[in-house]
Amino acid sequence: MKTLLIGEYREGKLLDSTYELLGFAAQLGAETAMLLVGSENQLPLYGGTLYLADAAACGEYNPDLHKKLIIEVVQQENPDYIVFLHSSYGWDLAPRVAVALKAAQISEVIAIQDSGFEVGCCNGKMRRSVKPATNKTVLTVQAGAFPALQPGGLPTVHKITSAGIGSLEFIGYEPAEKKDVDLAKAEVIVSAGRGVGKKDNIPVIQALAKALGGELGASRPVVDAGWVGHSHQVGTTGQNVSPKLYVACGISGAIQHLAGMKKSDFILAINKDKDAPIGEVADVLVVADVMQFVPALTAKVAR
Repeated sequence: MKTLLIGEYREGKLLDSTYELLGFAAQLGAETAMLLVGSENQLPLYGGTLYLADAAACGEYNPDLHKKLIIEVVQQENPDYIVFLHSSYGWDLAPRVAVALKAAQISEVIAIQDSGFEVGCCNGKMRRSVKPATNKTVLTVQAGAFPALQPGGLPTVHKITSAGIGSLEFIGYEPAEKKDVDLAKAEVIVSAGRGVGKKDNIPVIQALAKALGGELGASRPVVDAGWVGHSHQVGTTGQNVSPKLYVACGISGAIQHLAGMKKSDFILAINKDKDAPIGEVADVLVVADVMQFVPALTAKVAR
């Protein structure tokens, strides 16, 4: 079994998330080759075969050219799986490659099962197993779902080029709209999840954040429900954070949320479900009703 891993390079740098593709391949038990549109100055620490195209010539993103490059390498390597990160790059390019190869595509893989690949469904509330029906399969892998694996060593580089200019021109990156709250700079974050019950209970969570000298965060369901603004959302569709202390209040631990906060120095989770996935990454899991425990903790902290 062989995988072709599509690395990512942005604003002159190799993205660290590229190493999560190697973690995925290791769990799959597959051989690897990698393709990167990047620079010789930013090579991955990976002692395998690397097909390298120059980003200065091909653009950091050009769907027509990048697709051609991938198809050319697929013809040489004949991989069973072509694997992207589940990012804006992967979202756009993976289906183009799948159509060109007449291959199945499975998006947002979060785990590997004997029967196939596990993906989220019903807005992340449930999971299902999907098995491809084609010889080759294009996959996108959810950020944070697989551990980053940095095997070390220097790759064997094969330089590749593609003729043409493509129908689109890469101009540059546009900064994201300024957020009301920059959680990335917060040392303490107290986040509210669906388990807090209702919008009227958000001030209880906010009071703990204030007592700890931190900021209020939230999971996606809380933001989608309109209980707090999007600038407070933590996760792959919100902000990635790494505070000294992260307090998860009534958050079950969907992979999209975990990916955004798992680099926190210390994680305290409060959940009435002792088997909630958040417990797998928490340093301390308090099994309790959030709306009973949080006011008591706030009172102790505020003394």
